[in-house]
Amino acid sequence: MSRSFIRRFLFEGLDIRGAVVHLGDAWEQMQAGRDYQPTVAQLLGETAAVTALIAGQLKQPGRLTLQLRGNGPIQLLVMDCNEQLQMRGMARSNPVVLPAPVTELLGAAQGGQLMMSLDMPDARQPYQSFVPMVGDSIAAIFEHYLEQSEQQPSRLFCIAGPQVAVCLFLQKMPDSDKHDPDGWQRITQLASTVKPTELLELDAEALLSRLFHEEVENQGIRLYDPQMLTYHCPEDWDKIRDIVRSLGLEDAKTILAEHGEILIRDDICNRDYRFSPADVEALFAASTGKALH
Repeated sequence: MSRSFIRRFLFEGLDIRGAVVHLGDAWEQMQAGRDYQPTVAQLLGETAAVTALIAGQLKQPGRLTLQLRGNGPIQLLVMDCNEQLQMRGMARSNPVVLPAPVTELLGAAQGGQLMMSLDMPDARQPYQSFVPMVGDSIAAIFEHYLEQSEQQPSRLFCIAGPQVAVCLFLQKMPDSDKHDPDGWQRITQLASTVKPTELLELDAEALLSRLFHEEVENQGIRLYDPQMLTYHCPEDWDKIRDIVRSLGLEDAKTILAEHGEILIRDDICNRDYRFSPADVEALFAASTGKALH
């Protein structure tokens, strides 16, 4: 069984919903061969957990992409996930990134932006929204984004280590105050006592019991079945061959003359696609009937 999942829950007497996102094997696979520095990996892992949380709400086929882009030591955090909860992502940063406030790391004050893109099969073009990066942590940045986009108060608690990335999410629903005017404040205060080790080590049931023991006993909490997540970055030779064909025969010949091969880098999947002169000749011969020479 996958060690990566989302478990949603509902405080039934308070009209407050939430979720625990736990990325284990999917997070380890996403980092494999990348050699990210700890500061970079932590922010990317937290972004991965939040992306899974938001993508888990997709009700129809589509792909959600979240990008944090700025002019700091970490220039880009990008993560995408489809409705089947198949994820991939990457970070781009300076060779050396020292610990610093998140706003400095991401260059939030120098025009840094959070971009959300939702690509649906039937849409003519993806829906995109851009918001400033507001907040001193990944959790705070996405809290601001969610409150802007969903118009409901939200809280996020995120942590990422080498093996696990976790996010605890809480959201106040429209009728919450009718059930208990103090419910949201009480639940968020209890959640804020969570320790990083508890997020990393406890399963969803144990975590909720630890944080909200009295609420669980008095109000009841509905814990839903887990939604499984996977890392998904398969080879896509058909797409890459189309890219080479789009160069045209003459440009392909020029690149081969200069470099001896055509190299196409897939950054998000950390993979190189290489075409020798023989590969290119066969590709164009098959598609146009024209040989390279």
